[in-house]
Amino acid sequence: MTETTNDRARRGWFVTIEGPDGSGKTLQAERLRARAVAAGVPCVLTREPGGTWAGERVREILLGAASTNDRLAPRADALLFSAGRAQLVDEVVRPGLARGDLVVDARHADSTLAYQGFGRGLPVEELRTIQRFATGGLSPDLTILLDLPAEVGLARKQTAERNRFEAGFDVEFHRRVRAGYLALAAAEPERFVIVDATAMTDAVSEAVLVALERLPDLAARLRDRP
Repeated sequence: MTETTNDRARRGWFVTIEGPDGSGKTLQAERLRARAVAAGVPCVLTREPGGTWAGERVREILLGAASTNDRLAPRADALLFSAGRAQLVDEVVRPGLARGDLVVDARHADSTLAYQGFGRGLPVEELRTIQRFATGGLSPDLTILLDLPAEVGLARKQTAERNRFEAGFDVEFHRRVRAGYLALAAAEPERFVIVDATAMTDAVSEAVLVALERLPDLAARLRDRP
């Protein structure tokens, strides 16, 4: 069922953090959750793929150590990511929003458009249709795009820490991913805020908080720290 305006008015906030590999999504998501907890705002922090029993099994297939040398077909990639996303939305995201929580998701549907669409060449509009089905029409209230050059992000990861995309795809692939994210942001400027992820970590965290001013009621509560 597709979300309506009235549904959105009755729920919490859904914030996604996106960006190329090495942009600091996990760290910034964790910092945002810590800020919310300090301000007394109930917060659910999750990640994709993952966040549920089924999602973590999908993550093992897609990003685990055994996946490093496995070239999954692009369509298989897209469908597996989307299957984990569907479970996460039903099991974690929607219940959190129904409680009035802040739900922070490190990666969401835009990742599939950027990686499997712009990066691996699948038709983006077909992927959009799959994402609408997987999420039941749920869209983030705000997407924070941590942007940095592909070379910079990849250089931040030690070889042993690299997942299948970081280890098995060349820099041109990662440049296409970054360009795809920027194209998505340009197409939906009301939802996206682009943050320079080449800055120092604390400066990026401050920029994330500034981005949250797009959601005035949430921003006001985060400023009211005990």
